[in-house]
Amino acid sequence: MQKYTKTYNVILDNMDLFEYRLRPISAIMYLQDAFARYTATKRMAAYDLFAKNLYWVVADINMDFTENLPFWSEEIKVELWFSEVSKLKIYIDFYIYSKDKVIAKGNSLWFLISRDTQRPVKADEVAEKFEIVNELVLGEHKKFILPETTEVYTKIEHTNNLSDTDFNKHVNNKSYINLAEMTAPDEFRKTRRLKNLHIRFNKETFLGDTLTCSANRTENPYQFTHIIEKDGASVCDIATVWEEKTSKENIVDYNLDVKNEK
Repeated sequence: MQKYTKTYNVILDNMDLFEYRLRPISAIMYLQDAFARYTATKRMAAYDLFAKNLYWVVADINMDFTENLPFWSEEIKVELWFSEVSKLKIYIDFYIYSKDKVIAKGNSLWFLISRDTQRPVKADEVAEKFEIVNELVLGEHKKFILPETTEVYTKIEHTNNLSDTDFNKHVNNKSYINLAEMTAPDEFRKTRRLKNLHIRFNKETFLGDTLTCSANRTENPYQFTHIIEKDGASVCDIATVWEEKTSKENIVDYNLDVKNEK
């Protein structure tokens, strides 16, 4: 059974604004970094694929947050594996741990894209190079359906700049999630904990494109949808589910183990 693991420490740039804890968006970035490192061990990283006129695209991420996220400087471990590969679709399931507890878990959907056609190519090479571990963290991989909304809570505009672009010169996933986070109600981020985050990336955008991001209420008072659009067409759909915070831990009173490294 072949799984890949990578450990990280929560750095200053990855903290939230209120509690010195790991931001959920940063957990996703660590997940994607671990995926990149795993593919690099098989000569399938982004720079390897460039010579083959291919690149990786993540199309969907579904993540449950099961515990309070760790504080600044604490260690986390990402464990991931290829859980299902079909003709075109490549699923990665994962756990994220802190102090041997699962703090997040979920799955993600990936494609190999041809630079010439901008269409997915067959995943034969992936199936040959990576062992498939038939362990589905959240059960059967299902198509994401965005919940119906009742009203628009807030809406913002953003013009893509250089800091939004990635290795492939597309706007990176982090920028879309940042936009969604900016539209989330402050009272949610201060008094509630993110329980589930489901993201569907629909289209690529580029430097200079103007995006509109709206946060929308649903019938569930603890659930929001965040829709990012370009020219009226959705480029990214996000659903967030929240719950009341129960932990009173504060970094000031917490027994934080910061190592003295030389």
